[in-house]
Amino acid sequence: MIKIFSWAAVIFWMAIIFYLSHEPASSSDELSIGISDVMVTIVEKVVPGTEVNMDEFHHIVRKCAHFLAYLILGLLLTHTLRRSGTGRWTIGIALIICVLYASSDELHQLFVPGRSAEVRDVLIDSVGACVGIILDLLIWKGKQRYKS
Repeated sequence: MIKIFSWAAVIFWMAIIFYLSHEPASSSDELSIGISDVMVTIVEKVVPGTEVNMDEFHHIVRKCAHFLAYLILGLLLTHTLRRSGTGRWTIGIALIICVLYASSDELHQLFVPGRSAEVRDVLIDSVGACVGIILDLLIWKGKQRYKS
């Protein structure tokens, strides 16, 4: 039963990534600009007098979103594959799936109004997935040490 929930979480997260990628550029920009505005407001309250270049900050927020989305996917996928008994192939399979999904996601964006496909985004997504996979590996090894 836990395997089913694990796979459901992976599929749900992939669906969220797909949904966000399917948003036209104008909707996607509104979302990330809203997040950027909230973050800048917080920074200005914490460090008064801070000047922020909104275009650069907005760009960084968008790229961090790519990284974080695939970090979570890498974590979920590695955890699920381990539970599914992939053994020593878990990390490789997780990485391949994440990179293929990132690539297909960018290709999908070619068909969304105002969006484009960028190799740079696939690289950012892949690095995020690698970090997620490593985090899951560290958590799993920590649990193994704690058990013994």
